[in-house]
Amino acid sequence: MPEHFRLTRQGEVAVVTLDRPDRKNPLTFESYAELRDWFRDLRDDPEINAVVFGSNGGNFSSGGDVHDIIGPLVGMDMKDLLKFTRMTGDLVKAMLACGKPVIAAVDGICVGAGAIIAMASDLRIGSPQAKTAFLFARVGLAGCDMGACAMLPRIIGQGRAAELLYTGRSMSAEEGERWGFFNRLVGPDALEAEAVALAQRIAEGPNFAHMMTKTMLAQEWNMTLDQAIEAEAQAQAICMQTEDFRRAYEAFVAREKPVFQGD
Repeated sequence: MPEHFRLTRQGEVAVVTLDRPDRKNPLTFESYAELRDWFRDLRDDPEINAVVFGSNGGNFSSGGDVHDIIGPLVGMDMKDLLKFTRMTGDLVKAMLACGKPVIAAVDGICVGAGAIIAMASDLRIGSPQAKTAFLFARVGLAGCDMGACAMLPRIIGQGRAAELLYTGRSMSAEEGERWGFFNRLVGPDALEAEAVALAQRIAEGPNFAHMMTKTMLAQEWNMTLDQAIEAEAQAQAICMQTEDFRRAYEAFVAREKPVFQGD
């Protein structure tokens, strides 16, 4: 079990939360590293097929801890600063490469690196109380942190992303849903249950094919349309060799619901 975040299981769904609710769940050097390593290992875990990154105590995450991270960074030299920023980026890379769909369940404060974790998730469900801010400019830093300048415009559009990254202002839950950051909003009491139910529904599907979908969603950012179509042709031909594909066909012929096993 992890030491620096909370992990529970509901069937094939892992529920991850930061566990410092008294301080709105900030990240530390240790939790960054442990989350990075956990998501890296997740790719080879056959028992987990979807992840919910949830909120705790009414908040998602307040980002990097002011005392445990921001203070020490002021005294670091360039070598150690680059080591840190690469580590934080490696968490995003690990989330994108884990092969499993990740759903962020965002309640309350979701700022800084917390907003990045939500952004790097595949799907986002928010509560009406969610307040999301990429507030790096408000602490004297650039908005280009942990992939924000690459990923956020793809989710909400270039102009909207630029406004949030330049000003560091909070995006309300209603804005987030209207702009496409949140897939939908639900009440805070139902938030985690809604996210877990969606994760379980996805986990019941063809998980090898889900892994391929997640891989293509990430890789096709760097492809031309012709390259993307060819890559998808190859990916789909691979999926057509799976037992899940055969089961789906046989179930359709028999007018039954297919049972997928991820093979």
